[in-house]
Amino acid sequence: MADEKNLSEKAEKVKKDSASDAAVKQPEDGKNAVNNEEAQTKKIDPKQAKIDELSQKLDDTEDKYLRAEAEIVNMQNRYKKEQERLLKYQGQEIAKAILPAVDNLKRALEIEVDDESSKQLKKGVEMVANDIQNALSNNNVVKMNSLNEKFDPNFHQAVKTVPVQKGQKADTVVEVYQEGYMLKDRVLRPAMVVVAQ
Repeated sequence: MADEKNLSEKAEKVKKDSASDAAVKQPEDGKNAVNNEEAQTKKIDPKQAKIDELSQKLDDTEDKYLRAEAEIVNMQNRYKKEQERLLKYQGQEIAKAILPAVDNLKRALEIEVDDESSKQLKKGVEMVANDIQNALSNNNVVKMNSLNEKFDPNFHQAVKTVPVQKGQKADTVVEVYQEGYMLKDRVLRPAMVVVAQ
């Protein structure tokens, strides 16, 4: 009888151990089930993939749009600056073309005349020279004052050098062969000068 009692106690103990093993295994099975669900949801969802793809395309398109908009603004600014520059220096080519005529009129006025008809002709040439000079100055083309100024290669073109004489300073313009002109802040034609050294 004692053996039967021991056997039944052992059987109950085995049942309890089995039950506790099953209870311990249950959460693991539950975890596996959760892990399986996560694995299935981690699988690529076609809808989510499409959403991600479209989001990326939208971001790329927006980036391209912003870059294109910035480029357009830059082009407009460059165009505006170019127009301002052109307007600032408009008439430059015609002024350059007229300057040789101004030089020739100046040479004609330097000729000494004696008879009355020559004086009348010279007076007419002088009036034309003054009108051209006024037209140039009204359009911001002005003659540079170079005589007795310090030589500056930005404004002068030295065609000859002479030794410094009494009353002269070194590196100064002592004679002007051809007048220099400026259009606003730009040198239209440098003055051809003789420099004392």
